[in-house]
Amino acid sequence: MTTVQSPPAPPTAIRPKVVARTGLHTVLAANAAVVTFFFVQAGFASNALVVLGRLAGLYGALLMAFQLLLVARLPWLDRRIGMDRLTNWHRWTGFGLLWTLIGHVVFITFGYAESSSMDPVNQLIDLAETVEGVLRAVVAMALILVVGGASARWARRHLAYETWHFVHLYTYVAVVLAFTHQVAVGTTFTSSSVAKTYWYALWAVALGSVFAGRLALPLWRNWRHQLRVEAVVPESDNVVSVHITGRDLDRLPARAGQFFLWRFVTKDRWWQANPFSLSAAPDGTRLRLTAKAAGAGSAGLRHLKPGTRVFAEGPYGAFTTMHRTRPEALLIAGGVGVTPIRALLEELHGHAVVIYRVGAERDAVLYDELRELAHAKGAELHLVTGPPVPDRLAPSELVKLVPDIAERDVFLCGPPPMMNAVLGSLRELDVPKPQIHFERFSLAG
Repeated sequence: MTTVQSPPAPPTAIRPKVVARTGLHTVLAANAAVVTFFFVQAGFASNALVVLGRLAGLYGALLMAFQLLLVARLPWLDRRIGMDRLTNWHRWTGFGLLWTLIGHVVFITFGYAESSSMDPVNQLIDLAETVEGVLRAVVAMALILVVGGASARWARRHLAYETWHFVHLYTYVAVVLAFTHQVAVGTTFTSSSVAKTYWYALWAVALGSVFAGRLALPLWRNWRHQLRVEAVVPESDNVVSVHITGRDLDRLPARAGQFFLWRFVTKDRWWQANPFSLSAAPDGTRLRLTAKAAGAGSAGLRHLKPGTRVFAEGPYGAFTTMHRTRPEALLIAGGVGVTPIRALLEELHGHAVVIYRVGAERDAVLYDELRELAHAKGAELHLVTGPPVPDRLAPSELVKLVPDIAERDVFLCGPPPMMNAVLGSLRELDVPKPQIHFERFSLAG
């Protein structure tokens, strides 16, 4: 199989993740400064609570726009930071948004109540009835509270992804309502055409990014590449590989270690999107995913027919050789987490050590392929079997297998408990954080 070989970044290069993270922080700080400037330029109200409420509303709206950027799935950001981290940042930004908007409502309401001698509840009702756009803001706030509640960990654990995603779509309704409220009554924008133009441009970029990254780009790529199932190959009793072909796949910017959100267009599966990693490095002619039957979506893969149309969103993920900092690597896989590890081994330059952790040798999916690849590339391969206790990947065990572990890039993929344990071992062994690469694959964070 022919793959695109990518040498590691030189040690003096600024890491792509640092560039992207710094860029995001700069964008947010610059826009916060611009918003503050326009706010000060518009003048202050006589009531301090009203001033605080207006400023909190502006910052809350700015955080809302930033949230959209984080989940727009823009390729440049995703390749450098990864969907898992961007989604996590989106989640925490959402809590910041929630509290700033609560502060906006509370400060504004109590500020006006102080001036009018009305109680806060009646004051809020009066504002909603008499001031243009306030009722829309109240509805937007209620929608954001619903979405925020659905994102809490206790709620998220009990919601199906499709339900969670449907609830989140109401965020876009809240965005429209909040935006029209601000440009209609916000003194920062009603007193300055320049400020209003800036605000329209900011939201055009935020919403345009979502449209481009989550709708236009996937539609364009699927129209161009016309993906179809080529073959379905059982790897074991509960693991299957799906080979996918299409047009101009050499123009699809996929790399080993990345994943797609796959939709197989059949009458009973077209609405399901499942994240599966590539289990072989892209060669420009076909793609391959390998999945374990862990749910209805993955279990149904073995029943796919050759020729089935495929709608794929991606490629996504920063789990690639783009982030290498050292010439030598350690690849650690657990269970079916071997799929991106196997693809990475195919693409890697330099000496590599591969550790494959499974309960029993019969669970070692793709092991024959790994062994052939390791032999061809001069890599060391260790199959580690046995029960979870004692920990076969504890610090002392890892050092025995890889004495120079602190001098290598470490790529890790597996079940969450195993990944957490290995990350703890790597910390104990003082492996520098920039050399540790992993992603937690999840649609909803």
